[in-house]
Amino acid sequence: MAWQACSYKYLRVWGSPAYVKRLVGDKLDSRSSLCRFIGYPKETAGYYFYDPAEQKVFVSRNAVFLEKDFPSDNQHDEVLIEESSGEPLHNSTASFEPTVHTDGAPILRRSTRESRVPERYGFVGLTSQLDNDLKTYGEVMSDIDSDKWLEAMKSEMDSIGSNQARLVTKGYTQRPGVDFEETYSPVAMAKFIRILLAITAWYDYEIWQMDVKTGFLNGFIEEEIFMDQPEGFTTVGEEQKGYDFIKNDYDPCVYKKISGSSVAYLVLYVDDILLIGNDVKMLGDIKAWLSTQFSMKDMGEASYILGIKIYRDRSRRMLGITQSSYIEKVLKRFRMEHSKRGVLSMRHGIKLSKKQSPKTDEELKRMSDIPYASAVGSIQYAVQCTRPDVAYGLSVTSRYQACTGEAHWSAVKSILKYLRRTKDMFLIYGGGELIQEGYSDTSFQSDDDDVKSQSGFVFKLNGGVVAWKSSKQDTTADSTTEAEYIAALEASKEAVWMKNYIQELGVVPSIAEPVVIFCE
Repeated sequence: MAWQACSYKYLRVWGSPAYVKRLVGDKLDSRSSLCRFIGYPKETAGYYFYDPAEQKVFVSRNAVFLEKDFPSDNQHDEVLIEESSGEPLHNSTASFEPTVHTDGAPILRRSTRESRVPERYGFVGLTSQLDNDLKTYGEVMSDIDSDKWLEAMKSEMDSIGSNQARLVTKGYTQRPGVDFEETYSPVAMAKFIRILLAITAWYDYEIWQMDVKTGFLNGFIEEEIFMDQPEGFTTVGEEQKGYDFIKNDYDPCVYKKISGSSVAYLVLYVDDILLIGNDVKMLGDIKAWLSTQFSMKDMGEASYILGIKIYRDRSRRMLGITQSSYIEKVLKRFRMEHSKRGVLSMRHGIKLSKKQSPKTDEELKRMSDIPYASAVGSIQYAVQCTRPDVAYGLSVTSRYQACTGEAHWSAVKSILKYLRRTKDMFLIYGGGELIQEGYSDTSFQSDDDDVKSQSGFVFKLNGGVVAWKSSKQDTTADSTTEAEYIAALEASKEAVWMKNYIQELGVVPSIAEPVVIFCE
């Protein structure tokens, strides 16, 4: 049996800095980033690195180690460990026996150099400083740097052009039927707006936008409510302020006005208003009347509403909507702005189930720090407005918010990677027929937990998608035929609703024709 000496070439000094090769999307971006070596992965070859810029840990094989360079006092703003006092490291209380020297042996001289803690130990203290953000106003005010925080907040508040706030009065403490009444704010569904935009592109209508200033302050007071002032804003002698609310009756969110050949539509989304029509004078009169009733802000031609960017090519009668800015914010929030660009929102063959949920306390603790529900909610708004291509992935991943596992979180990150690659894509209206057209399909017994099927439908108008849905069926289908009929039924319900809504708009004669739904 041959013995071989162990190889130490893969051993690295823990905590040493290293330039790690990174995948970048732009030719002008840096090809590497300065990270810290923090260990070895068990599953694959390579090294664990911590990237302080992105605050995340990843595995890589390609790195240039700088094992002689470590953080020191003057390299970073973070205080890693207490600065050494410079005193020699010896125990003043220790007693020493006299040294006996043998004749002829040289006497060793005690070194006069002072022993200090090596600077490379500074990185040890860094690990405890990574997640120390202050969470509450009380923590901030008790911190040693509270004056700097107040100065920074004052600078930020002074730069705001319009001061607004939304006050929440702890409604969760109220009891139904005892001490509160229902409130209502008009909120138009996103598909209301998309259908009107498709019609707008076809007829080349005008799209104007208005905003109600302090829209929540336009109600009348009926009863008195007391709310504690927020921390940091308490006025001495005026610790309680009365805020009153009134029950608002239900009102429609879309209004129309037709006079001869002139038509105008008013769409409400809380305090945001869209005015759509073909008569500039009529639209101007509506704006003037609204301004006499409420304090309004005229936003001019609509180009950006509810996080949706509107592009128009009126010469070709085409209109596009996108949420690229919103998606960029979502990617930054979950630190995925530099991730790989995904090709599919859900990779082929991926099966998610409750069996992949955490099994041990360690896994539960690790997954409790993952912002899974927040990520799913952020994706949901994009799906509701402009991203039908992610509807299936959202439908599947949203089922595991109460039992999130690594596989579920990986699926959500795949959706975010796909959104990064496709964030600049548009929903385009124009170039098609102003005819309602639907598509329906199903995936038979695709859910591994309860063996239920998945339904999905899409409806188009003027060449663009205006309504869509992907959801798990409520009942268990015994055959693919039954699953297809259930999916077709859901699509038919949507078709009837769309038909009635478009008929009420009164400007699409073709809606009187039967609706065609393509299904297997």
